[in-house]
Amino acid sequence: MTQAYVLHSDGAARGNPGPAAIGAVLFAPGRLEPVAVVSEAIGRATNNEAEYRALLAGLRAALDAGVTRLVVRLDSELLVQQATGGYRVKAANLKPLFEELRTLLGRFASVRFEHVPRERNALADDLANAALDRG
Repeated sequence: MTQAYVLHSDGAARGNPGPAAIGAVLFAPGRLEPVAVVSEAIGRATNNEAEYRALLAGLRAALDAGVTRLVVRLDSELLVQQATGGYRVKAANLKPLFEELRTLLGRFASVRFEHVPRERNALADDLANAALDRG
């Protein structure tokens, strides 16, 4: 069985809503150098919108890299629970993002979501905050 790549993603908003940015980093199995890095401002958004948009950007980067098996590590329990069907998506602003997420997930052979503490998602968090600082 092919080993899974690992994707960390995080979104940040200063204010809710407010200026927002995303960060994502993709690692090949057993490698320390990232395969792909995303760090960009996304304009005005809520924190949850930023979390979704970071994940979507990371998934697109993984698909662009030819990844078929993926472990996604997030510090947003809400996003992990919604992505895995534990929670329903009730917020109208998140529904189109959730639909895009479902479409992208369908393009992978397997995806496993893991909720991790914020300190184990520091690189993605740093990327999102660096993009916010750049404006």
